[in-house]
Amino acid sequence: MKSIDIHAHISPEGYIRALEAGEDWYGITAFANDFHLSVPRTMWTPEQRLTDMDSLGVDVHVLSTNAVFYCYDRDAATVAAMDRECNDYVAQLTQDHPARFAGLANLPMQDVGAAAAELERAMTQLGLKGAMIDDQVNGKTYDDPEFYPLWEVAEQTGAVILIHQALETVVSARLNRYHLPNSIGNLADRAITFASFVFGGVMDKYPDLRICLCHGGGYTCFGAGRMDRGWQVRSEARANIAQPPSTYLNRFYYDCLTHSEPALRMLIDSVGIDKVLFGTDWPFDMCTDWPVAWVLGLESLTQTEKEAILGKNLENLLGI
Repeated sequence: MKSIDIHAHISPEGYIRALEAGEDWYGITAFANDFHLSVPRTMWTPEQRLTDMDSLGVDVHVLSTNAVFYCYDRDAATVAAMDRECNDYVAQLTQDHPARFAGLANLPMQDVGAAAAELERAMTQLGLKGAMIDDQVNGKTYDDPEFYPLWEVAEQTGAVILIHQALETVVSARLNRYHLPNSIGNLADRAITFASFVFGGVMDKYPDLRICLCHGGGYTCFGAGRMDRGWQVRSEARANIAQPPSTYLNRFYYDCLTHSEPALRMLIDSVGIDKVLFGTDWPFDMCTDWPVAWVLGLESLTQTEKEAILGKNLENLLGI
């Protein structure tokens, strides 16, 4: 049984070389350097990564550049150049190890035209499978028409858009303690992103858009009933959609990173087994320690469901 991990991060080799030499890399800050030095596996070579994958029983990593490299609040031209280097590096790894790596692009989302162009290059020239982006861009959510050109390219090229938060989440400004911006904020951000795509009419306008929500979609499935009630009783919630929000749950994909068997069971029952993908958050401390073993050991899942999550769904989605 092949296992394919859609939620596995990597640091660009050019950044690592610059960090080790004490040099600047597209203006990346000391904070980003501290972030990577505190998690040694972010600095590992591809060979070290492959050894670790083997120990975990993971056959394929779908590589995405660490979210610290989003840099949406910085100069667009500089970030676009950085993203091109990131994406070239990931693409080279997929060529060097085609049986072990696939890749997602990083995009300069503060310039939607540049982001659309880079996504098209990633899909048509580099052989990547899509892109990883934040839940928002400098406060703008994805129902903003500004992003329509990007969704058009994503739909036309068949790109998978993996939604993964940056270091700051909606919780950070209110309670930036106890690691809650991560353990709660990630999940809240994902529910907001689902709502922006659905209530904003984006999923109706772009019916072939392929969006994957990390961390099991956060609070999306648990909160779908309340979103439906809001749609029923409030006219502003019906401004762009003619169906309840819950009918859109199976229009998205979700990774299995719930850290809870009952939560994963609810996710499967809410969205359908074909929409749930294997994801680990490698190499960070919030990942599952033994992710393949965890899925295989879940008593509430059938063997067919386990095989679908671990590999079959991503084989179909990405053509791996």
